[in-house]
Amino acid sequence: MPSMIDIKRRKASVTSTQQITKAMKLVSTVKLQKARGRAEQSKPYFDKMYATVTSILKKSGNLNHPYLTDNGSTKKAVIIVSSNRGLAGGYNSNVAKLLTESDLKVEDLEIYGVGKKAIETLDRKGYNIVKECHDMIEEPNYGDAMNLGKEILARFAAGEIGEIYLAYTQFKNTVVHIPTLVKLLPVEFDETAVEENTEDTKTPMNYEPEAEESLDMIIPKYVCSLIYGAFVEAHASENGARMQAMDSATSNAEELIEKLTLQYNRARQGSITQELTEIISGAEALN
Repeated sequence: MPSMIDIKRRKASVTSTQQITKAMKLVSTVKLQKARGRAEQSKPYFDKMYATVTSILKKSGNLNHPYLTDNGSTKKAVIIVSSNRGLAGGYNSNVAKLLTESDLKVEDLEIYGVGKKAIETLDRKGYNIVKECHDMIEEPNYGDAMNLGKEILARFAAGEIGEIYLAYTQFKNTVVHIPTLVKLLPVEFDETAVEENTEDTKTPMNYEPEAEESLDMIIPKYVCSLIYGAFVEAHASENGARMQAMDSATSNAEELIEKLTLQYNRARQGSITQELTEIISGAEALN
């Protein structure tokens, strides 16, 4: 059985750790409130952007455009969004699993990392890390998303990569965060989906100006908007996950402190009983 000194030291250590986790929980809670507000305000726009572009392309038929056609390359660019810090439960590992547990071949993937933690995991597993953009996730802004999107789109148009994917954590609410892998280009949509207005579905899409010029403007805006949306949602999800992890750690520390307190009291009681027994035995021996 551990001595009272050992128990006391461990209790002090756990108490110190609890104070740290409690402080981290409060910090994450404050950051989450701000990040959640941005995510909830921007989500309708990005959802509508995705729905609008897929609807346009669905009604456009077969268009011969560099952003929409198969260029023959087997390479796939993946923008993976994680965090720069740990202590967020399974947040970072769940994002990495989107690739490690997918059917995508390791040798075909070129990884653009936003955030350190998922990149560290993928690097150990032999993935090709093309670029690391860790600072982008600290304070997400549209300019960073646009620069990254344009760089990857240029490679796509040049035929260096054949597909573009986005791996991030979708923010549903404070508790629920959903790791998501979405294909940005070539755009995919459900051909069997039933539209509410069937006559509108049959109406061909007319472009003004020409289709190629219009898509040159629409597709980059679509890609960059979804990337920025992923940044915002991932930032909110990270703080939500860290808040939950620190709350759980604080609760676990509280339970451990209670157990150690009980253990210490039992050890102390046993020590007092032993001393009393020795005193009584000594007194009886003198008599």
